[in-house]
Amino acid sequence: MAAVIERDGRQLLVRKRGTTAFMQVGGKIEAGEDPRDALVRECAEEIGLTIRPQELRALGRRHAVAANEPDHVVDAHVFAVDIPDGFEPEPRAELAELVWVDPAAPVTTHPVAALSVDLLAAASSPAGRAD
Repeated sequence: MAAVIERDGRQLLVRKRGTTAFMQVGGKIEAGEDPRDALVRECAEEIGLTIRPQELRALGRRHAVAANEPDHVVDAHVFAVDIPDGFEPEPRAELAELVWVDPAAPVTTHPVAALSVDLLAAASSPAGRAD
């Protein structure tokens, strides 16, 4: 699952330690876990954000080539996540860094994962939808 987190027209991307691609906050769903609960867990673990499942807005599902697992495809439940005013995400757990990017022209120190490229393109299109 993946979190589309926006602030001031920019989207949050993160890079996990030992990887070469930036992507949305998120990760794999554990056995028996609901996608919303998984994203709540990942947001807390990765950036210190405490949210409730009902605060997430479903944006559909996306498929893309996995950035860090050769020959795998990501099947991601995508949710919009609002962050409270004054909250500053911090890279935690396995994260090496985070960056806020302009969806129309993302600039990062490393490549952007295919799923994230798709989600950024959707955000910068007139429709602005991720599904």
